[in-house]
Amino acid sequence: MKKQFLSLLLILGFCSGLVAQDTKKEVKYGQYNGLPRQDQAMQKWRENRLGQFIHWGLYAIPGGVWKDKTYEGAAEWLQISAKVPREEWEQLIHDFSIEKYDPNEWAAIAKEMGVKYVTITTKHHDGFCLWPSKYTEFDIEATPYKKDLLGEFVKAYTKAGIDVNFYYSILDWRHTGWRYDVKSIEDAEAFETLMEYSKNQLLELIERYPEVKGFWFDGTWDKSWKLNGKFSYELEKAMKDKSPGLVVSSRMRADEYGKRHIDSNGRLMGDYYSVYERRLPLPWDEEITKMDWECCMTVPENQWGYHQDWSLSHIKSPLELTEMIVHAVSQNGNFLLNFGPMGNGDIRKEERFIAKEIGKWMDENSEAIYGCGPSGLQKQDWGYFTKNNKSGKVYMNVFNNPVIGKYRVKLKKGQTLKKASLIGKQSEALHLEQISKTVYFVVPANVNTKDPFVIVLEIEEKESRKFHQKALT
Repeated sequence: MKKQFLSLLLILGFCSGLVAQDTKKEVKYGQYNGLPRQDQAMQKWRENRLGQFIHWGLYAIPGGVWKDKTYEGAAEWLQISAKVPREEWEQLIHDFSIEKYDPNEWAAIAKEMGVKYVTITTKHHDGFCLWPSKYTEFDIEATPYKKDLLGEFVKAYTKAGIDVNFYYSILDWRHTGWRYDVKSIEDAEAFETLMEYSKNQLLELIERYPEVKGFWFDGTWDKSWKLNGKFSYELEKAMKDKSPGLVVSSRMRADEYGKRHIDSNGRLMGDYYSVYERRLPLPWDEEITKMDWECCMTVPENQWGYHQDWSLSHIKSPLELTEMIVHAVSQNGNFLLNFGPMGNGDIRKEERFIAKEIGKWMDENSEAIYGCGPSGLQKQDWGYFTKNNKSGKVYMNVFNNPVIGKYRVKLKKGQTLKKASLIGKQSEALHLEQISKTVYFVVPANVNTKDPFVIVLEIEEKESRKFHQKALT
């Protein structure tokens, strides 16, 4: 009898678990607009694929060093890691002369790398603003530079044909209304002033720089923000009402239950999934290919803003970063590579070299990146497939060469591999060796296998062939 009773409890527990899993919550402040968006602005964001991230602010002046002590943590967090009093940190504003800042040169470096969009920090956690904001005096006008830095930046990048997005930190160590948690009426009233300040500045940025294409948010992980799902929902609406077509990252949002990125019913908030920071999804994660997403990546392991000493961690090579770009695109993602300009406005030589080397690869192979996404084919050990949905071409992005010198391709049922060629020599067919109905070896000859290369595949679908024959009759 005791065993039967225990069994009954287990069954009831299991069933109640199933019921709980199936129960949908009423979510008023979750997803703002239906996804995935198919409007022109979102299509452009999706096709851009490669972006440049720029972290720049007062933290670039000390560059991770305070009073002769080097701090290994992220340079833009130096104020906290070195326990610098706010009044002392704010004195850095008088040293922000940025005599080597040349936005046209920055844009030229980005264009050479092959980026199609850029995201720049308008305000980081310390509260310093790169534009002359009417809502604070802690901005670019108070520096020796005085001019509208952000306006010059937007103009230079837009002229270079690069879409401009803005980073904005909700977390603000300087604002008296910031709270990590809301535990009293006083906390709630204080945080209300911070939210109003953020809203005013964000709408100000949209009005002042109508060229801006999207916003990337930071500092939204604390309980104070997660308690205000209604506000973040209405803020997204206000921003998009002012700028239709604006693309907003999922990092901005929380629903009324405190869920971030994904609401309580499993729906994405914002226009694209933005949780991949210094990491990529494992290949092959089929679920991630069903949504729009972005990875932001540093060159050192954990430095966003300028740090004087890059020897403190592993430094990613141009080839390592290039493979990450392809990895992201193969799974329907964008790749945002970070640069941390120096305190004087210059770009460090290591970043210039990386941009140039990635640019060389992109010059030859960008056809396999821009406007591309998942191929639907089974991943192979030699690298990554990408596919252009407009042309239907599939690309083999080879980064790991098999010792046998043959590159395996497994097609879907009903597909036939008609031709394979190197990306720069598509008039010259490579040898194909068919193993079974859907498995082939591509055998390239005279290829420099020391560097990554791309093979273009022309695949014929049985269904499309039947449709063509029916159309002819």
